[in-house]
Amino acid sequence: LPTLLSPPLFFQPSRHRQQLLYYQHFYHPHPISTMAKTPSKKAPSKAAKKPTDGAKKRSKKRVESYSTYIYKVLKQVHPDTGISKKGMSIMNSFINDIFERIAGEAGKLATYNKKATLSSREIQTAVRLMLPGELAKHAVSEGTKAVTKFSSA
Repeated sequence: LPTLLSPPLFFQPSRHRQQLLYYQHFYHPHPISTMAKTPSKKAPSKAAKKPTDGAKKRSKKRVESYSTYIYKVLKQVHPDTGISKKGMSIMNSFINDIFERIAGEAGKLATYNKKATLSSREIQTAVRLMLPGELAKHAVSEGTKAVTKFSSA
């Protein structure tokens, strides 16, 4: 059970700076550190500082997506067709959704059979349960082909 002094369950300091500041202010109104801050000797300059040789520019956070793979498959199927950013976002959401559904179903199957590990058999059964008719047959054959290729390499 969370106590009054423990951070909220949704608290993630690495991702949410505002939550960290809120937590520090709300749960610790007085500074935790007893060291007094000394005023700076130098006045802060208004001009933007250029990164020096030692300091590196902060890199943008990487976001994982299937966009590269979606684009490659699109070019295999329709070489002269493009895809918009919105369309790519929809396809990415679709793949994530299907992945979560299949993984969830495979997890349930493993639990029912008292298995601790997901094997290709659970994934294959989950695909057969999730996808309709002909689509399931194609998905199973492609999956079998991929597993065979992976095993032989």
